[in-house]
Amino acid sequence: MKSFFKRSLITGLSVILAAKIVTGISYTPGGLILATLLLGILNAFVRPVMVVLTLPLLIFTLGLFVLVINTLLLRWVGLLLQPYFIVDSFAAAFWGSLIVSIVSLVLNSLTKSGDSRIQFHQGKPPRPPKDDGGPVIDI
Repeated sequence: MKSFFKRSLITGLSVILAAKIVTGISYTPGGLILATLLLGILNAFVRPVMVVLTLPLLIFTLGLFVLVINTLLLRWVGLLLQPYFIVDSFAAAFWGSLIVSIVSLVLNSLTKSGDSRIQFHQGKPPRPPKDDGGPVIDI
């Protein structure tokens, strides 16, 4: 339950940031809470079904079609909560969903609350194996 609230807060913050950056997304304070909850529910139940149904497109586009799925979900939330949370166009939904995805990825990685992780490895690159001058068999 704590994880759900943390992820909802992260989604809320990312939607606020998307609304501040992207023209075409506007909200009321109550509408933001509703949009965050509805977006979380749609991401939990509808998004997996959409991913399975569009699997050939996802494979063909090397996963970039997920951006279209996220766009459709954000646009749908905007249509369902019309007077309180407004997404004007598909373009606004696309850029908004891109910002929501990136901010959520970064904040989930920082708080270790999501499934995704960003890892940075520092150190020396691995050395190539030593060539001991032994026999080489070419076929």
